[in-house]
Amino acid sequence: MQVLMNLILVVQLLSALVMIGLVLVQHGKGADMGASFGSGASGSLFGATGSANFLSRSTAICATLFFVCTLGLAYFGSHRDAAMPQDSLLERAAPASAPAPAPAASGAAAIPEAPVAAQPAASAASH
Repeated sequence: MQVLMNLILVVQLLSALVMIGLVLVQHGKGADMGASFGSGASGSLFGATGSANFLSRSTAICATLFFVCTLGLAYFGSHRDAAMPQDSLLERAAPASAPAPAPAASGAAAIPEAPVAAQPAASAASH
């Protein structure tokens, strides 16, 4: 089960990186609009761009793969077997034998007291 989750996670990470690369390589539709106003050789301003090219189809496939991997990880993450140990980082960090601190009765009880020094008024009265 853990091997399957690791495999899905690797496929998800690779599809995300490939999808980021494909999106960065593609040029936007706004680039053709600027070219049609005199600086390029674009055919029409809002004309048909033709069928989807290889980059846009590859991006759609990577996005679908990423989405399916995300759903798979969510499913396997929420449906753990009873035989699998529930070993999480928080369970390992909290010691089981440490007692819980008792709550303070009031705000004044939570203030630490300073050591009491000899008061000068009491020593002046003795002289």
